[in-house]
Amino acid sequence: MPEVTVSVDVVASPERVWQAAVDWPTQQRWMFLTRVWPTAGTGHAVGDRLSAFTGVGPVGFLDTMEITAYDAPRRCVVRHTGRVVRGSAAFEVVPLGPDRARFVWTEWLDLPLGVLGQAGFALLRPLILWPLRRSLRRFADLAAES
Repeated sequence: MPEVTVSVDVVASPERVWQAAVDWPTQQRWMFLTRVWPTAGTGHAVGDRLSAFTGVGPVGFLDTMEITAYDAPRRCVVRHTGRVVRGSAAFEVVPLGPDRARFVWTEWLDLPLGVLGQAGFALLRPLILWPLRRSLRRFADLAAES
C-alpha cells in the first residue's frame, strides 16, 4: 500500500491550524480543485461521512469518506469509500510552539491492478505530489491569516 505524506509548517497556533484543517466547507479555498462537505453528521466525529469533488465543472470524480478516528486537535483519519480513491488518509497537527504547528497530510492508497497499478503510481507520483504540496502552501497562508 503506497504512502504519500506532505507537510507544511504554519505560523499559527496548533488550535488554529486544527480548526482550519477540519473546516470542511472552506477547504475549497486551499485544496487544489476540490470541494469538501459533510454528508452524515458534522464531520467532527467517528462515523461521520464526508464527500469531496475534485475536478473542474462537471469533469472530475467524487471521493466519499468515513471518519475512522477523530482526536481533536491533533488527528483526523478517514477511510476512502468511493470508486476512484481507496485507502485511508490522515490530517495531523504537530505543535511546534504556542504560535507554530506542522500540518501533515498522509494518504495510504489501495491501488487497483496489482503490480501494474503500483508501477503506474510510481510514474504518476510527482503529478500527485505537486497539487498536494501546492495545497499545503495555500493552507499555511490561509491558516496564518486567520
